[in-house]
Amino acid sequence: MTSRTGAQLVAEALIKENVDVVFGYPGGAILDTFDALYLAKDKLRFILARHEQGAVHMADGYARATGRVGVVVVTSGPGATNAVTGIATANMDSVPLVVICGQVGTSVIGNDAFQEADVTGITRPVSKHNYLVNDIKELPSVIKEAFHIASTGRPGPVVIDLPKDVQKASTSIPYPETVDIPTYQPNYEGNMNQVRKMAAAIKKAKKPLAYVGGGAIIAGATEELYKFIKKTRIPVTETLMGLGAYPEDEPENLRMLGMHGTCYANYAVQDCDLLIAIGARFDDRVTGNVQTFSANATIVQIDIDPSSISKIKTAHIPVVGDVKDVLTKLNEIVEAPDLTEWWEKIEAWRKEFPLAYGEPQDGCIMPQYVIEEVSKAAGPDAIFATDVGQHQMWAAQYLQINKPRTFLSSGGLGTMGFGLPAALGAQCGKPNETVFSICGDGGFQMLIEELAVGRLNKLPVVCVVLNNSCLGMVRQWQELFYSKHYAMSITDTTNDSLLEPEKEPRYIPDFIKVAEAYDCIGERVTKKERVAAAIKEAMEKAKKERRPALLEFVVEPRANVFPMVPAGASLEQMMGRLV
Repeated sequence: MTSRTGAQLVAEALIKENVDVVFGYPGGAILDTFDALYLAKDKLRFILARHEQGAVHMADGYARATGRVGVVVVTSGPGATNAVTGIATANMDSVPLVVICGQVGTSVIGNDAFQEADVTGITRPVSKHNYLVNDIKELPSVIKEAFHIASTGRPGPVVIDLPKDVQKASTSIPYPETVDIPTYQPNYEGNMNQVRKMAAAIKKAKKPLAYVGGGAIIAGATEELYKFIKKTRIPVTETLMGLGAYPEDEPENLRMLGMHGTCYANYAVQDCDLLIAIGARFDDRVTGNVQTFSANATIVQIDIDPSSISKIKTAHIPVVGDVKDVLTKLNEIVEAPDLTEWWEKIEAWRKEFPLAYGEPQDGCIMPQYVIEEVSKAAGPDAIFATDVGQHQMWAAQYLQINKPRTFLSSGGLGTMGFGLPAALGAQCGKPNETVFSICGDGGFQMLIEELAVGRLNKLPVVCVVLNNSCLGMVRQWQELFYSKHYAMSITDTTNDSLLEPEKEPRYIPDFIKVAEAYDCIGERVTKKERVAAAIKEAMEKAKKERRPALLEFVVEPRANVFPMVPAGASLEQMMGRLV
């Protein structure tokens, strides 16, 4: 084997791991690796982000949309610390990433050298695993292990802290073909005895419910889930991360549950006698009051991560294993229970408590209507990446998601700024699909500079910005729980209590001028009659001209997300159904 530098080894490893695109931002401590990536540009496409957080979200969106490992390369110190929010976002949602950070030379680590940061210490709590490479001889196995750990078991981000002198050092050690980590052996095989117990519980259940999370999508188990539901006719409800695991146009789907879930899904959860958690972790936004959540049900929990079993809610029938494997085994033996009365009850709830919204108070556009029209125009294969806030919940409620890996959202960490770069990353991974970024006016500005990435890389993402001139979810909580004290949540003034009466509020920035500054397509829509046509035209122009389109919809600022379960309340204690 010929000798290669550490930097050259990084490029070689990425190629051997079948990486096709790398996201990142250069800097002094990582320049050797960037030089090696430049020399490998015929085999590795590099996407230069405008901020390291944006780079990680792009890799995240790429990974969620494709199921492959997203790769990020950034420099030391502030480059690495800027990436931390993206790493934490991926970690909370079990997204496979390998993040390579430059580091100062090993001889000065710990001396507060220029652009030094304790990356391993900082990222340890927010990553699946991390490495500080002190010797070039370790590097081949470290990179191989990083890809293996990131993509197996419960996936997650792995961080490699790579000192400058290790990048320059040389080795002839070959890149490993296989990896064996004795202390890391995920269990993919579901125990058949536990599967039999699950089948027996289903057979005798009168009111079973499947509660499906993102783990079903990560495991590639959606076909097995479909067979299971069609065989048993058990109703299905999904988490935010689980949207698309089971088609929403199928009658068994009760849509999302939890804080902003449908009334009928939440009533079903509270009334069921058997809850089958499939790749779901009982997040607090799902359960509300844990003690009252599905309190009278036998709990089945299927999860590849044994630490997630009974972590929040005790599982009466725990099944550790890959969801795909477990459902495959279950489908061979499960028998359909008689659910006639159960479905009659559910259909009554569905008829009595449909998702609904009212009319705007000032004649502008209802945000839910915009989402409905986006869903109609998008087509069955479109990918939606949301930011975080009211628009995120309206997207979950009013988009029809029928396929896995088409709804990308920051669920666990709730990261504002995620939507635009995640959509760009998804478009890199799925160049032939229609990709939408759905954002609020607040979150969109957090990484708005990534529009440049879309324009320069010819990524025809359609950016839908619901502009309600406020931080909508913050304002909603302030309205409902803080006596309408809109403390720093109104964004069209510096402070609404200080606004001089004779002056009109003015929204900053002008999003259409921003779009023009980045050489993107832009249109502001203020009339309901224009919504559908604007979406269709933006899709056509973006695809034809191979550049992003930004649609700003001026929407009703007082619209709230309902239903809503107050924090800590039981699911049946939902507030409101209309604006």
